[in-house]
Amino acid sequence: MRIWSVHPKYLDSKGLVALWREALLAKNVLEGKTKGYKNHPQLIRFKMSEDPLRDINNYLAAVMEEAHKRGYRFDPVKITVNSAVNIIKVTSGQMDYERAHLLEKLKKRDPVRYTQFFGIDKFDTHPVFRVVEGEIESWEVVSK
Repeated sequence: MRIWSVHPKYLDSKGLVALWREALLAKNVLEGKTKGYKNHPQLIRFKMSEDPLRDINNYLAAVMEEAHKRGYRFDPVKITVNSAVNIIKVTSGQMDYERAHLLEKLKKRDPVRYTQFFGIDKFDTHPVFRVVEGEIESWEVVSK
């Protein structure tokens, strides 16, 4: 499961669809509707927020918005959008790590998109996140 901190606009089509599915799974976990993934590291920041369900729904809303811009039809019935947005902190180190991780994926899966974004030093965050200085998040499973 990967719940990206980077804005979904950087994801290729496979990544965007996977993010939608994985964030829906995360929502089910937070709602107590599944037995698996309860302790998945990617969920920690949502579990620590003041309203995890609101925040995962708002996260999904932004993913759906990006999908609609691309002509995809993600089902809006699966989420509940709340106008109150809580900002979750993400570290600059985490953003740098995710940028590099995503670029490696794009290099293999979508070379055109890779070329489009390779020159960008800092990726925008997903709208529910704001960057603070710091190292890679402690919950991140760093691939070598």
